[in-house]
Amino acid sequence: MESRGLIACAAEDGVASGKHGSAALRPAFVREFGSHRTTELTKRGDPPIGPSAEAASRIVVDRPDEQHLPEAARIFRLAFGTFLGAPDPETFWRDRDYVHGRHQAAHVASFGAKLEGKLVGSNFATKWGSVGFFGPLTVHPDLQERGIGRALLAGTMPQFDAWGTRQVGLFTFAHSAKHVALYQKFGFYARFLTAIMSAPVAPRGGASRFSELSEAPHGRAGESRFSQLSETQRREALRSCRDLTDELYAGLDLTAGIGATQEQGLGETVLIDGAHGIAAFAVCHHGPRSEAGAERCLIKFGAVRAGPLAEQDYLRLLDACGAYAAAVGMPNLSAGANMARHEAYRHLVARGFRAEIQGVSMHRHNDPGYCRPGIYIIDDWR
Repeated sequence: MESRGLIACAAEDGVASGKHGSAALRPAFVREFGSHRTTELTKRGDPPIGPSAEAASRIVVDRPDEQHLPEAARIFRLAFGTFLGAPDPETFWRDRDYVHGRHQAAHVASFGAKLEGKLVGSNFATKWGSVGFFGPLTVHPDLQERGIGRALLAGTMPQFDAWGTRQVGLFTFAHSAKHVALYQKFGFYARFLTAIMSAPVAPRGGASRFSELSEAPHGRAGESRFSQLSETQRREALRSCRDLTDELYAGLDLTAGIGATQEQGLGETVLIDGAHGIAAFAVCHHGPRSEAGAERCLIKFGAVRAGPLAEQDYLRLLDACGAYAAAVGMPNLSAGANMARHEAYRHLVARGFRAEIQGVSMHRHNDPGYCRPGIYIIDDWR
């Protein structure tokens, strides 16, 4: 999670401000989760880093309004653009959205940091049932090393407890000792490398296998799209997806993410049918209004039901996602691979996926969660 990464830490106390080290080595932006109440740093016992106590004492973390979202998106671009050395940070990554879509989603909590009433940073907490992750956490590059990133962390972590989240994680830069040390102070431990991988999409004879099979009746072996199901079929599909993920990790639930993707028009959920309901599914984003960006289809999350056919169904899922990407005109397909799930990772490599971003997942209480061998899951915690 660095270089071209979408989520790591582009605002943490100056690390990504452009003030320390080369652009190739600076992290880009963090994510965190937050509480629903206004939090002033002066009410907490954690002092800011450096000579910024006076400024930090005026930092307030609360819920941003719709009117703050354009500025939050601008800070997001500035933080990443500055970190990556873009010639014009103001226009960097205009082809993707990590602010408006998350703010609108019911399973995401948004938080803003204000200094003297002005928005200077933001953070987002995402809930996948019993699993949660945070980010992107971004702070304006001109306001680094004033404790803003730490204030966002301190103000957002209680959100997970309020949700009753069982596992909490994040994606950050593997090479950054500073980031790893910071998150350790909040109870996170670095575990396995995580790669954001990409492969070119090759249409099959100019036609998408996905579109050919999308009309197959739900419940029969084949492939389908969530958007093409009837309301009754959608309810059954959501129930089946919830059962599938619950078998892999108790309480893991992507139904809210599936719903948000459908309601906001961010992409599609690809469904693989098996003998006993849905055998696999993938929540895919594509295009400028999504987290994928232009020219890219991103598998935000994908999972395969455990059992003797898991490997076969995983390969079917990858085929279906590639076919869907081709159907919507996306030349590239991206997926997140935690290397603890080495079977899923190795199949991506064999299919021609190559790492574009490599970071490390950090887990609260060092809990491996669903990041273990034998689990066929694709996910993106950025």
